Amino acid sequence: MFPPGFRIGHATDSVRRTGCTVILAPPGTVAAVDVRGGAPGTRETSIFTPGNLVSEIHAVVFSGGSALGLAAATGVSLWLRERGVGYPIGPARVPIVAGAVLFDLAVGDPDAYPDEAMGRAACDAAADGEVPCGPVGAGSGALVGKLLGISRASRGGVGVAAQDLPDGTRVAALAAVNAFGDVVEPDSGRVIAGPGAGGGGFRTERALREDSLDESPLAASHTTLVCVACSLAFDSGALRRVAIEAHDGIARAVRPAHTVVDGDVVFALAPSGTTPPILTRLRVGAAAADAAARAIVAAVEASAGPGAPR
Repeated sequence: MFPPGFRIGHATDSVRRTGCTVILAPPGTVAAVDVRGGAPGTRETSIFTPGNLVSEIHAVVFSGGSALGLAAATGVSLWLRERGVGYPIGPARVPIVAGAVLFDLAVGDPDAYPDEAMGRAACDAAADGEVPCGPVGAGSGALVGKLLGISRASRGGVGVAAQDLPDGTRVAALAAVNAFGDVVEPDSGRVIAGPGAGGGGFRTERALREDSLDESPLAASHTTLVCVACSLAFDSGALRRVAIEAHDGIARAVRPAHTVVDGDVVFALAPSGTTPPILTRLRVGAAAADAAARAIVAAVEASAGPGAPR
């Protein structure tokens, strides 16, 4: 599903409803990131600013547990370091591991969060090929459409989608979906996750504009996290535009998106190289947005459906 060389693994605690997902990048991969949510929880995002010293990346970690879940990335870093993977600085090698978290502490055990051991376990489980989707890894405790509270939300999760361009370039996306807004079918706008899933006509966007919502619990915090991977070489500056365009996919599938209570983040990964021609860049950006939207839909379709489990 992802381009060759990428390996993806989950560590899941289905009882305490938390977990993490790791994307291990092949050698020579560079990264870019774009943060659009108003409440992000991230690690190593500023390092990928074009012009900075380091643009390569060795892994991306998505984790539950809110800020506490950033500990999983330390486990991934140690796992990579033990295998000689890292950016060379003198005699040392420092793994470059970026990450972002979502809030699942109000769903399962509020004292449970992914730690170093869980980060290591995700690395041990990482493999190429098909990626397990649904309420696994970082999506173990994810919910969608929480304007009316957790009892009216739908289950979120992890989803993956990919597209091959005419020149053979593969663009894939992995999404961990814990959105405040509803997840909709991008073409029709039909609500497939959230309080209005399955009928009834409720739409979070409309309710925010028209309903009083005086008693809205606004339960928990919210995030849609996406990692896009491309098989075509990019430089980090041009790759950032791919990350920006991939946010269009979040907006197509999550309504509303990029709110002040969401932590929406997109990472874009590709082999290091020179800037592709303009038409190619346009194609990759369009494919990244499409893959991100379809990965979000795949996450909720692979999960439990309307009505969050207790």
